[in-house]
Amino acid sequence: MNAEAIKKASAVYFTLLKDKVIDESSEHFQTYFDPEVRQTVLLLADESGTYIIESPKRIHIVVHPTGSVFATNFTHMKEKHKQIETKKHFHLISIVIMSFLASIDRNQAAKIRTKREGISYYSLERQVNDLVMNWDSILKAKPTFGEEERIDMKDVVTTWKYMEVDSDDYGAKKANRRTRIGLIAGAMRLLETEGLIVVLDRDDIPKAIPKQELFERIEYLYHDYDRYELFKKLMTTEEGEHAENPSN
Repeated sequence: MNAEAIKKASAVYFTLLKDKVIDESSEHFQTYFDPEVRQTVLLLADESGTYIIESPKRIHIVVHPTGSVFATNFTHMKEKHKQIETKKHFHLISIVIMSFLASIDRNQAAKIRTKREGISYYSLERQVNDLVMNWDSILKAKPTFGEEERIDMKDVVTTWKYMEVDSDDYGAKKANRRTRIGLIAGAMRLLETEGLIVVLDRDDIPKAIPKQELFERIEYLYHDYDRYELFKKLMTTEEGEHAENPSN
């Protein structure tokens, strides 16, 4: 392993750390695929607890949830993202994001439609509400529901049910993270910060447009995780019909 390869690999790796994604227009994209450079980048990733995803037009870097020098615990995440006030809010934000992913990760038609039209925050609020109300009904008949999946369903249901329901005056409510739409805005902000979605009509009827980078994360990373498929099944089997018109 020569010094020039190490220098190039370091440039690629630290660019990935800064930008999270390198696409084919970057000078680092072709450099990465030099066998010696690639081997060094993968070694750096492995040693730091990160993971490289290679797609035809992009290279992604993601952090392993445990054992990584870049892993973010709840306390640090709360400091960085002010919308995450408590672990209850963190769990609800996770449900919102998972509902969003389940909506776009169904078939090619859903992928094309959501890339073109996006999913409005109000549509996502209805999807999550239908889902949580369904879970509420299941819990009444089966109090242990969610234990096998290690999800605190009772906490999620109770927190969501007692959150303020927003009016259509989004502009006046958007800063209030204690409302349902405020929570959804916070969840989408996490994806937006990672460069995985674009938010349009932010001050009117906001909608989230998934970027190709998000579809690649789903295809090359999430589909390899059984827990993702388990969560996706929980979302898609219990969703209401609102998901058929995600842009409204």
